[in-house]
Amino acid sequence: MTDVTKLLPKPLIVAIITVLLIMVLGPVLYMLFSSVNSDVSVASGAFFPQELHLDNYLKVWSTVDLGLGLMNSVLVCGSVAIVCAFLAISTAYVLVRFAFRGRLAFLRGLLGLQSIPGTLMLLPVFVLFASTATLLGIQIIGTRWALFVTYLTFALPFSTWVMVTYLRGLPRELEEAARIDAASSWRILTRIVVPLSWPGIVVSAIFAFLLGWNDVLFASVLTNPDTRTAAVALQVFGATQEGGAIPLYGQMMAASLICAVPVVVLYLVFQRYLVGGLTSGGVK
Repeated sequence: MTDVTKLLPKPLIVAIITVLLIMVLGPVLYMLFSSVNSDVSVASGAFFPQELHLDNYLKVWSTVDLGLGLMNSVLVCGSVAIVCAFLAISTAYVLVRFAFRGRLAFLRGLLGLQSIPGTLMLLPVFVLFASTATLLGIQIIGTRWALFVTYLTFALPFSTWVMVTYLRGLPRELEEAARIDAASSWRILTRIVVPLSWPGIVVSAIFAFLLGWNDVLFASVLTNPDTRTAAVALQVFGATQEGGAIPLYGQMMAASLICAVPVVVLYLVFQRYLVGGLTSGGVK
């Protein structure tokens, strides 16, 4: 492995790392300090708080319906992540270990779906769900199912590709040994492939979770006030602060940090799986 210090001078490496840290930590620190600062101080451009206003973290729960939004986000994104990971590894196992007609076209189709911008799909998805309610009498728009189906559709192609890349790196000898012992394909998948694929499964699940957690566009169209996600609740909260008196900067920053906590916890819990899953397939 090439030592990075031999490629660049050490002062330059330190300068680059410092700039990157400022770019990453600067906005986070500003949000953190502003969340405990007074609205007047934030509006005047103060970076560090003169007085601590920790009550912003309490007031925000009554100012905006953040609890319901977080519950909806966790329910929808968590279920999408679990189902997407299960479908992705099942589909990838079939695509990697079995040869059948149309296999290559299916893989290319999954790759092609990634090139379609999600914004272009907003109107077709809305019309499809509205037509379902008209023709079949099944109301989808305004329910959590609308977001579940939408996020699962967008996340599944990428998650499947992640698992295809990961499963290609697993040795076939383990599965062939299980075949000799008369193990079925389902038993091989659940007893051998899945336990060896946790890094890839975690990466695909977290991708699906973040896709839904960060979405505002589809959630703002396909939900109502009862099924609104945390991202939409933040958007509505920010929109109500435009114009008039000084916005509630402290509570806005506090709400943003609260909504970021589940994602940070997710990364901290699964970080060792993430490293293995993201680097899989890079070395053959």
